[in-house]
Amino acid sequence: MRDWARCCVCPNARLDTRDSAARSGACTRICGENGSVLQYRDDGVVLRTQKLGEADRIITLLCRQNGRVRAVAKGIRRTKSRFGARLEPFTHVDVLIHPGRSLDVITQAEVIRPYGASLGADYPRYTAGTAMLETAERFTPMEKEPALRQFLLLIGGLRTLGEEGEDAREPRLVLDAYLLRSLSVAGYAPALEQCARCGAPSGDPESGGKRLAGFAVAAGGMVCSTCRPPGASSPSPQTVALMMALLQGDWDSAMRSENKHRVECSGLVAAYVQWHLEHSIRSLRHVERA
Repeated sequence: MRDWARCCVCPNARLDTRDSAARSGACTRICGENGSVLQYRDDGVVLRTQKLGEADRIITLLCRQNGRVRAVAKGIRRTKSRFGARLEPFTHVDVLIHPGRSLDVITQAEVIRPYGASLGADYPRYTAGTAMLETAERFTPMEKEPALRQFLLLIGGLRTLGEEGEDAREPRLVLDAYLLRSLSVAGYAPALEQCARCGAPSGDPESGGKRLAGFAVAAGGMVCSTCRPPGASSPSPQTVALMMALLQGDWDSAMRSENKHRVECSGLVAAYVQWHLEHSIRSLRHVERA
């Protein structure tokens, strides 16, 4: 005999106390001969919202355990909605989701941290944050495919972007660091210390190295003079050093860089990430004007 308990979320549902999912906080709704439907709880960052019907919205989240999830928040656009402003972009939320036939349904949401509160009042930070959300969605093309490293990277980027006072960093540098690390997590990190084509390390030719003369987006990063294709850019050594510092998290070196090298770095990073995503990031055009 199984021991059944009432679920605190679904009044008509029963929980099997021996079920590991039930003990972890999820519940199983008993549906007679049709089997059971399992709700799940996860925490995630709201990436985007879309209107659905007269009162609903489709919420796109990047979740810790389930990757990118699209779910419906019913009645959220009504004045007396129980969700309020909890499911707005930039918000880190804890959600309880019920699986549906085409789209899942959010039945409960609690705010963990509203990053939008600090970003919304500063245009450069807001535009940089918007580009980060769009990039996170592009790097998770498959729904419900776990992407823990991308999730943690986005949380860290939003937290850094919202810092104020002495710890505040330039929004564009934070965005470039986020883009470079997202590329690295996805397996597209640019080659900055060796030729992207022949693999020759940067250094003195007498010691077996080669001078890296250009940056070729299609080739995958820096290239030597022998492998340099037509149209490759020629970034300054300081710009390449800045890209390496952002990729490695060396903020002391990054913050000491000159503005002209930051501008050059941003252009290379934007071109590189959009090439490998095979899709433009529309938010970047607003960041460039900020």
